[in-house]
Amino acid sequence: MASEQIGYRGPTACAAAGITYRQLDYWARTGLVEPSVRPALGSGTQRLYSFRDVVVLKIVKRFLDTGVSLQNIRSAVQHLRERGFCDLERMTLMSDGATVYECTSPDEVHALLQGGQGIFGIAVGVVWRDVESALSQLHGERIDTGETLVGHNPADELARRRNRAV
Repeated sequence: MASEQIGYRGPTACAAAGITYRQLDYWARTGLVEPSVRPALGSGTQRLYSFRDVVVLKIVKRFLDTGVSLQNIRSAVQHLRERGFCDLERMTLMSDGATVYECTSPDEVHALLQGGQGIFGIAVGVVWRDVESALSQLHGERIDTGETLVGHNPADELARRRNRAV
């Protein structure tokens, strides 16, 4: 089953991203990272986050941990949203603490480092794999049926099919 057909409830998204439920709720209510599969539609409904949403949550957490302001993180997430969150796994996000830069080539990373100020980077591919690994140990939910999927690894569908055939 393709990862686009799987959603993750709030507690699962929190566990995979390393954030608290309070952070998740605040970021959803303020529009920083909203669930793209299913928003909360009043009392009793469960938000459902996509795999990419969880990757973005973890990126936000990493930026916060390194001292980037929430305002600058909002700008970075807005930039990613405008790009359609395409090619996340091949991207490096760099920051000098004030601005977040998207680098898609080693030359762009090198140019930023030449500026002389302190820069840190987030290799989104590493975050992507961390989230895949975390979610493979947690519960997902089929978007179409609501069926709970235990230990689903979005990158390992072929292995799962082989195991079923045996």
